[in-house]
Amino acid sequence: MANYQHILIAADFSEYNDVVMLRAKELAERNQAKLSICHIIEDFPIADFAYEPMISIDMDMREALQKSGKQQLSALAKTQDIPDDNQWLELGSPGYDIVRLANENNIDLIIVGSHGRHGIKLLLGSTANTVLHHAKCDVLAVRLPEK
Repeated sequence: MANYQHILIAADFSEYNDVVMLRAKELAERNQAKLSICHIIEDFPIADFAYEPMISIDMDMREALQKSGKQQLSALAKTQDIPDDNQWLELGSPGYDIVRLANENNIDLIIVGSHGRHGIKLLLGSTANTVLHHAKCDVLAVRLPEK
């Protein structure tokens, strides 16, 4: 097993965040690694009523999502003593932007939760799957319990 130096937690603010956070904390302590955390707010494009060019989500909604996301991210980061400089909240495509952040910040392990979906749910894609297939570093997909 590699000796990790910088671990990125990809947080989704689900009810299972504690499972992912606990695994990240264990690995960071074992490897004496720095922890960072990110959350990517998915920027859903929507079509206007005449099916004209795609437009992004409303600016007021975007600001509200970012404000709420920053509060949640900060609260999660606080539980692991992750400094503000190692907290990233962005609007974009979760899977691809997690990988981009990892590349830009010399991350050597990304930790993401995964429900292990099959069939049609898998075909719809998942953040964990995108990260796994595009990351240049190691990825740990923490199995999350099904409801």
